[in-house]
Amino acid sequence: LAGLAPSPYCGLILQQHGADVIRVDKHTGSPKDPSGGAMGTGKKSVALNLKSKGGKETFVRLCKGADVLIDCYRPGVMEKLGLGPEVLLAENPRLIYARLTGWGQDGPLAVTAGHDINYISLTGAIAAGNNSFPANLLGDFAGGGMLCALGIMMAVYERSESGLGQVIDVAMVDGVAHLATFVYRMRAAGAWSDEVGTNVLDNGAPFYGTYLCKDGKYVAVGCIEPHFYKLLLAGLGLQDDQTMPKQMDKAKWPQLRARLASVFLSKTRDEWTKVFAPTTKYADACLSPVLGLHEVATHPHIAHRAIINKGPLTDKDIIPSPAPKFSRTPATPSPMGKGAVPRDGQNTLQVLQEAGFNQAEIETLINQGDVVQYNPKSKI
Repeated sequence: LAGLAPSPYCGLILQQHGADVIRVDKHTGSPKDPSGGAMGTGKKSVALNLKSKGGKETFVRLCKGADVLIDCYRPGVMEKLGLGPEVLLAENPRLIYARLTGWGQDGPLAVTAGHDINYISLTGAIAAGNNSFPANLLGDFAGGGMLCALGIMMAVYERSESGLGQVIDVAMVDGVAHLATFVYRMRAAGAWSDEVGTNVLDNGAPFYGTYLCKDGKYVAVGCIEPHFYKLLLAGLGLQDDQTMPKQMDKAKWPQLRARLASVFLSKTRDEWTKVFAPTTKYADACLSPVLGLHEVATHPHIAHRAIINKGPLTDKDIIPSPAPKFSRTPATPSPMGKGAVPRDGQNTLQVLQEAGFNQAEIETLINQGDVVQYNPKSKI
């Protein structure tokens, strides 16, 4: 079912790894995707009126031949439409009904609105990140879309044994909490403080964070281990500075941070990157440049692994390659450029024909407004 962010990303992962993904759009048009519909690339689109009798019957018939349904609506919406799990699994017992929401199918917040920032705040993830957050990557995409894809594949594997589908309750709040397992266990072991900004991994430690350089750009430092930290000091020319505080003397971390900050301001980001380049004796100091999105594709490591694919339209027309990389059955990069992302209802006729609908049935559905086939000449 057409949605934003997590659900189309889940479908994108599956599509890149060989699945035939059909996006079910509303007959009146789906919500505008701020990414330009980029995660719809390589998919087909069928536009249905899920409030009409014919539209619902068409949807049920399509689900009878499907392996998986990704439901991104709020809890109870599909039941109100008469298209809940009980109905669809009765028609297709092998169907995997993945329900991807922010708060889950039950609980006090289940039917309320929310966004990535709310899911990660409630699980302690924002506090663990020193009250900062990486756009909407953690909740929407890691705890939501990617976890949903993993759940689907687990259910597919289980179905090979049982022959039965099942309902998967994928809640972004659940997913983010699970991603934070390491931090929760560190806290239980006494290795993580509730005081934000005092831990090694929450920007509390001066040897794990970012530093401003002479040109206004940044470098990232992550030399936790003592031998890596020594390489950082050597590369900065501080190895013989007897005034430097000890690495793990927390009381003097502010002093140490100030000293490192002053040194980093003496060179540009790219100059520091050369000092700590892979070919130098300081390569293991765990220092890297903080790159802008416009710089990523040209970095030597990114380019070598073909992590970013450039499209034919503009310099901004890029999409990351599928991950992970398989040795025998590699994923297929999503098509790019004009026509790669289907318009709402662009493949309605094709999808219905492939599902076994005859021409008379299709014409009746179109005439009744139960389905819509996109017409490039119309204003719809």
